Amino acid sequence: MHTRIVSVPDEKSIADAAKLLENGGLVAFPTETVYGLGGNGLDAASAAKIYSAKGRPSDNPLILHLSSAEEAEKYAYTCPTYYKLAMAFMPGPLTVILKKKPIVPLCTTGGLETVAVRVPAHSVARALLAHCDFPVAAPSANISGRPSPTRLEHVIEDMAGKVDMILGGGECEIGVESTIVSIDGEHLTLLRPGAITPEMLAPFCASVCLDPSLERPLTKGETPLAPGMKYKHYAPRADVILLQGSEEEVLSFMKAEYQKQGVGILCSEKQKQSLGGENVMSYGAELCDEARTLFACLREFDHREDVRIIYAPQPRRDGIGLAVYNRLAKAAGFTVKNVKEQ
Repeated sequence: MHTRIVSVPDEKSIADAAKLLENGGLVAFPTETVYGLGGNGLDAASAAKIYSAKGRPSDNPLILHLSSAEEAEKYAYTCPTYYKLAMAFMPGPLTVILKKKPIVPLCTTGGLETVAVRVPAHSVARALLAHCDFPVAAPSANISGRPSPTRLEHVIEDMAGKVDMILGGGECEIGVESTIVSIDGEHLTLLRPGAITPEMLAPFCASVCLDPSLERPLTKGETPLAPGMKYKHYAPRADVILLQGSEEEVLSFMKAEYQKQGVGILCSEKQKQSLGGENVMSYGAELCDEARTLFACLREFDHREDVRIIYAPQPRRDGIGLAVYNRLAKAAGFTVKNVKEQ
C-alpha cells in the first residue's frame, strides 16, 4: 500500500484525509497525547483494518474521537457526571467509558457493551474531526506492544505501507495516552492514568478509585475494560526491569551495571549526570518531561542493537508520575528488581 505522508497538513490535505476515512481508509494523525491511527468508528470493516494494521488483538477496545463532548449523545448513554468531567477536561486528554448505543459496532468496542469516548485538543485532530460526520476510532499509531508514537517519524517507522495517509503535527505535547475513567453514578474508577490525574478528577465526583490492573497484569479470563489493560504494552525490543529501592541504592546499582555489555539505563537527568555512559538515557528533569519523552527514549533504545536489557528506577507516582510508572510497568511486564537484595 502507498502511504501519503503530509508533514504539515493544510485544509486540503485534512479534507482528503476525512474523505479517506469516510471511504473506509485509515489515517494516522496527531493528538496532544500520542499519534492516533484513525478509522470510521461506525464501520466494523474499518475497525478490523485498524486491528490488522497494528497487529492488535480484537478484544482490545478502541476509543471514539469526537469533535465535541455533546456528540457522545449519538453513540453512548451519558449522565450528569460525564458532563461535569466534559466541562472541566474536554477538549483534552480524558477518555470516559459509557454504555454504548446500538449504532456503535461491537468490533469497535472489542465486544463490550461499553464505548470509550474522548475529545482531543490538538489542532490537526480537531480540524480532521470537524470534516467527519462520524466518530473516528483511533488507538495509538504503532505496532501493537511497541512504545507509542509521539513524533511523526515514529508513525512512519511503524505504519508506512500499512495505512492510506499520515498527517504530521510535531511532537506530542503530553506524550502519554489519555486518562481513562469509568463512571458509576458519582464515582469514578481510573482504568488508565494520564495527564488528568486523580487529584484533578476528585473535585468533580464523589470518589476516585484505582483499578487493580494498574498494579498488575490482568489474570486469565479477565476482560479488558479499556485500551492497554490486558496485553504487554509500550515495550522496546530489550527487556525492561524496574528498580526498587532508595535513591542511593538504585544509583549504586546502576553504577555497578551500566558499563556491562548489553545494559541500557533510563533515568532522570540528575542520575544521568552521575553516571554518564553511551547507553545511559535521560527522559528529563521533571515529571512532565518524563511523560513527554518516555516513549521516544524507549524507541531510541530499539536503534541500539547492543542493548538487551534496560534498567529504569521506579518513577514517583504523584501527578502525571502515576502515568509514567504505569507505562514503564507495562513495558516491563511488571518485572521489578529490589536492589536492597543485592
